[in-house]
Amino acid sequence: MRSERRRYVVAAALVGWSLAGAAAAPLPESPQSVFKDLFVAVQTAQIYADGKTFPDAVPKAAPAEILARYHAERPASAEALKAFVAAHFTLPTDVTAPPAAASIVPIDKHIDQLWPQLTRSTPSAPPYGSLLPLPRPYVVPGGRFREVYYWDSYFTMLGLLESGRSDLVEDMVRDFAHFIDTYGHIPNGARTYYLSRSQPPFFFEMVALASGGDPSAGFARYLPQLRREYAFWMQGESGLAAGGAHQRVVALPDGSILNRYWDDRDTPRDESYAEDVKLARASQRPANTVYRDIRAAAESGWDFGSRWFADPADRSTIDTTEVVPIDLNSLMYGLENAIRAGCERAADAACVRDFTRRAAARRSAVDRYLWNPAQRAYFDYRWTRRAAITRISAATLYPLFVAIAADAQATAVSATVRESLLEAGGIVTTPLETGQQWDAPNGWAPVQWIAVEGLRRYHQDRLAETIACRWMRNVNAVYEDSGKLVEKYDVIRTNRKGGGGEYPTQDGFGWTNGVMRKLEALYPAEATYRQAEQCTG
Repeated sequence: MRSERRRYVVAAALVGWSLAGAAAAPLPESPQSVFKDLFVAVQTAQIYADGKTFPDAVPKAAPAEILARYHAERPASAEALKAFVAAHFTLPTDVTAPPAAASIVPIDKHIDQLWPQLTRSTPSAPPYGSLLPLPRPYVVPGGRFREVYYWDSYFTMLGLLESGRSDLVEDMVRDFAHFIDTYGHIPNGARTYYLSRSQPPFFFEMVALASGGDPSAGFARYLPQLRREYAFWMQGESGLAAGGAHQRVVALPDGSILNRYWDDRDTPRDESYAEDVKLARASQRPANTVYRDIRAAAESGWDFGSRWFADPADRSTIDTTEVVPIDLNSLMYGLENAIRAGCERAADAACVRDFTRRAAARRSAVDRYLWNPAQRAYFDYRWTRRAAITRISAATLYPLFVAIAADAQATAVSATVRESLLEAGGIVTTPLETGQQWDAPNGWAPVQWIAVEGLRRYHQDRLAETIACRWMRNVNAVYEDSGKLVEKYDVIRTNRKGGGGEYPTQDGFGWTNGVMRKLEALYPAEATYRQAEQCTG
């Protein structure tokens, strides 16, 4: 044990040195940066139905050579441009969803059969392409999402464990640790064009899942990576004046530090270039500001929904970087406590004191700025206006998930969720119908899990059971009708796929499979219910 502790302390000291004194290696460039005017031409012409197609293409020669040929040929029409791309790039294969179940086997068996179809291994990547290699196998969401994604993977791992695939869970944790070691953070997904942003920081939860019932041991094992991810999110906190912001940190009026979503680039997204340019033109603000806010919303994972709009009915008013979100700050509190627990196991007393203080300070700031006792909910906060955004969303459940809420707060949130977010098919993301995919009538697997697990932690068992039952009934109904599990569901009208968003609803689907498999294990009787009146809790 003494030698084990010494190893943890040495590792923590080394990562502290590397963060303080070593310059980060330059990140690989995105296709937009590499292919310049050719990229703009292809994406502006929208010669492919999905804006993700060209960024995922693999060049057949060095970019400089392809650009020289493009400048020499100057294809003038969309047809000529498409022919040029076909000649000089290998396009990704057409999206094919996992086949529907030929016969409706029990859904848990179907999910177990899906994991191999969604598993990829890419220890190397083609030269000049956007794919980032990873040392171990991993599970992709499915459909157009051909690479691993950060926050999706936590919810996928829940089901992998229930399916007896702890090997894949460990592989994926090691892959994400590799990302942190290589790039200083976990990118949104395994593409060069995702490197300028991350996603909600669930790595500590993944480590806990892979730790076989002893999370502190896992936190100690991955302490260097946990601390480096924390440093990424907190970069710029030192010396930040009250009322100011830098990248992902905001100093509130009393000097408290909380976090926001951000992206290090302020250009249109590679994968949605034409859509972003169109939205910026519709806005009354500088285009680069709009692009940054679009990208920051993509870092949140809730892309897109009314949470990030100054006018909830108008996407062109997106102002994500002005928002201090309750979900992100809850997860940061969880990360602070995970680091504290890892440092306790490593016998690093100074680290324990530091992160105990940090977690306590965040909890106090969350109570002051994000908790609304009158409306019995946690809300996001628009720091630029020093005002809460009093629109309820399922993000109000995150403080329960990480146990930052007091018992009375959890009881109040439970009542509010029952009144405002509980629907016939599960928890709705927000009550507003805006046409955006992270608003009503849609419900998403991660929202259901955050709700169920958070409520269970505060002994709100009846509501947790009701949510799980209604969600499983909804997923089962679509599965029995179509033989598929999908990305999102309509939880108000039920028994149908969700809609909205920048792309068609995807089949597959990693986090739906994971959460469904986990909920079935927690509530085996309710997993068999088919009538709404059975889901009473």
